[in-house]
Amino acid sequence: MNMHTARAAFGVDSLKSILGISVLAVRWDDAVALLTRLIAERRFTKVTFLNAHNANVACTDPVFAEALDDFLILPDGVGVDLAAKLLYGASFPDNLNGTDFIPAFLQASARPLTVGLLGATHVNAEAALAQLAALAAQHRFVVIHDGYFSAAQEPAIVERIAKLRPDVLLVAMGVPRQELWIARHIDARHCTLPIAVGALLDFLSGAVPRAPLWMRRLRLEWLFRLWIEPGRLWRRYVVGNPLFLWRVLGQKLSRRSTSAKARPGAGPGAGPGAGPGAGH
Repeated sequence: MNMHTARAAFGVDSLKSILGISVLAVRWDDAVALLTRLIAERRFTKVTFLNAHNANVACTDPVFAEALDDFLILPDGVGVDLAAKLLYGASFPDNLNGTDFIPAFLQASARPLTVGLLGATHVNAEAALAQLAALAAQHRFVVIHDGYFSAAQEPAIVERIAKLRPDVLLVAMGVPRQELWIARHIDARHCTLPIAVGALLDFLSGAVPRAPLWMRRLRLEWLFRLWIEPGRLWRRYVVGNPLFLWRVLGQKLSRRSTSAKARPGAGPGAGPGAGPGAGH
């Protein structure tokens, strides 16, 4: 399943295009139900999340942008909510950020699953496994490999995934590496749901702290992350966030221009003075 089949499942209003990237616009419970159904029906589906940073990367990396066309994409963060509000007059129904959504999805899945973990450091991956096992004891969690491997090691890692054949494969390598790695190496022979999860394993392990709950409720977790990792994240947030909104504004203006050209009387010859009331 990709975004086109998601549209068929949820209706024409279930997708919002943000900078040319189709994002699923459904409630939290509906997203959980969708992933649960995909696993039950063994329908191979690549899953990722769109936030302002990912969208900016896609604008400058055509290979990444093309890869995203074959992913089921969920909305992550205040940036894409602001974009949806600006473009469509309404934000996404829920913030399905992976750090909160994936643990909740696994906890809500009653059917025992096998879940593979790929990425982060080995220590962090093992610590994340312990947290997930405590949260969702009905599932079997397996660390496949850390995220620090060479191209020469990839065949063995892919083979191990194929032998395990997990229902869910959590790939935590950062953007765009994780999505591109899934696109190039993972198909229905390896798992049912490969999910690109960014820093999820680092958060679960406790190596990277979450923002206080009040900041999360105010949609300010990005500001907390900038505060604790300014050297690594200043460009992403201080430069990237305004750039993202500028690009979204460009999308809005482009849509207005296209809409104006499509209106009756806006074709050739419809310049100044061409219609009734011109000049008033």
